[in-house]
Amino acid sequence: MDTCEAIAERIRNLCRERNWTPNHLSYVAAVPQATIKSILNGESKNPGAVTIKKLCDGLDITLGEFFSTPEFDALERYARRRFPL
Repeated sequence: MDTCEAIAERIRNLCRERNWTPNHLSYVAAVPQATIKSILNGESKNPGAVTIKKLCDGLDITLGEFFSTPEFDALERYARRRFPL
């Protein structure tokens, strides 16, 4: 799983937990439906930090909470193995 896939899956899971549709998330986060669709469908290869922050605000979570999952931790470990300091 790459970073964009992990972001899309995290958004899906957070919407599922709240019983929200992506359209509802679009409304509460003030992010265009097309942007969310692009992220969820893997068309957006680099979802911006501002967009993710707006989604977090709509979901009432912090950026830290958004990225604090085993999937993102695994991406970090993989990156450190590939590109050691």
